[in-house]
Amino acid sequence: MRRNRFHIAGQQADPEVIEAARAFSAPLQEPDDLDPLMDRIGASRYALLGEASHGTHEYYTWRAKISKRLILEKGFSFIAVEGDWPDCHRLNQYIKGRAGGSAREVLHAFERWPTWMWANEEIVDLAEWLRRHNKGVPEEKKVGFYGLDVYSLWDSMYEVMGYLHKKDPSAVAAARRAFQCFEPYGEDVQEYARATVWVPTTCEDEVIDLLHEMRKLPQPEGEGREAHFVAEQNALVVKNAEAYYRAMVRGGPDSWNVRDQHMAETLDRLMQFHGHAAKGIVWEHNTHIGDARYTDMADDGMVNIGQLVRERHAKEGVVLIGFGSHRGSVIAGQEWEAPMERMPVPLARAGSWEDVLHQMSPSNKLLIFPATGVAKMLMERRGHRAIGVVYHPEYEQYGNYVPTILPKRYDAFLYIDETEALRPLHMQPVEEHEVPETYPSGM
Repeated sequence: MRRNRFHIAGQQADPEVIEAARAFSAPLQEPDDLDPLMDRIGASRYALLGEASHGTHEYYTWRAKISKRLILEKGFSFIAVEGDWPDCHRLNQYIKGRAGGSAREVLHAFERWPTWMWANEEIVDLAEWLRRHNKGVPEEKKVGFYGLDVYSLWDSMYEVMGYLHKKDPSAVAAARRAFQCFEPYGEDVQEYARATVWVPTTCEDEVIDLLHEMRKLPQPEGEGREAHFVAEQNALVVKNAEAYYRAMVRGGPDSWNVRDQHMAETLDRLMQFHGHAAKGIVWEHNTHIGDARYTDMADDGMVNIGQLVRERHAKEGVVLIGFGSHRGSVIAGQEWEAPMERMPVPLARAGSWEDVLHQMSPSNKLLIFPATGVAKMLMERRGHRAIGVVYHPEYEQYGNYVPTILPKRYDAFLYIDETEALRPLHMQPVEEHEVPETYPSGM
């Protein structure tokens, strides 16, 4: 997710706003309480499930409950997540019964920071359920697990090279040229990106040529079809990762947009690969899932996957589902690549959407928003908390709230009044982060 800025003063959650929101609210305690959401999803082909942090237990477990019902009751084909393609492909192989061991062993190998996003007990439980579900299911009906993200430049390049060595040695030259172009920077993609600011040469042509060579190969049928698809996707990651890191050092919205456009393109490829009847579940942060046009992100020239999928596939059925909470705890780091910590999540800012829903009642809720008929007072921008992998709870008054028109940003919203941190597989021994006593708990 992006580093958020706070643009609007905290409004008070007056009783009329609370009552207006109550009209779309229902209790959320048991899995059966998701029935209205299942009805809302109906025959839609796209269900995008958000989260207000990357480290909250309940966001993962409720998304798992929703996903299981979508798979069992509505025949959804795969789960695609805000994770790296090569790592998630290894988990996909385990889930489909093509690799032994355990989900815990596979997930322990997720090494890119923040490891806890996918290397956690909550995903272990889901992955083992998916493996059991896939047993005895025809190969073409097995539910997959895929990564949508763009960060794995080097891992993906190694995967492409390995595939080309096996399938078409004559095409290896393109991969070797890409390797040689990046070689002066080791495997430090940020060093490469910084260098392109001062030197007017890049590896853009080499990675485009690599993707072109992959796409020239004949697409096999049968067992080789998926391996070819995976290799081509890795080549696409290499191309878009190069553009992403180059844009990142220039600043502005370009790198964000490259990343989300890549994720939307990958989702389109997955739907095409799974056939005309495919249905896809997406797990990403609210800042990616919630339609950017109804936040201040649009003011900054940013788009996201929620907006792009709505624009491209509205006729096929798209449901965007956000998450939020009032208080609790979370796993995050104090800076990029810092050790993970269990941190407190303070009470939501006065006047925020989370505060409105807490004042309605201190209990979990499911909100389903209609396309029309929403009270005008709910169509105003109001702060909506967004916690990233880097988090400083004592400084929430300076950030972490995205001005949002909630009934337009999402089609449905799960509110969890109090949450707990998720359970990482390899938690590092760091003392729990404490909020100073002087911190205003109501902010």
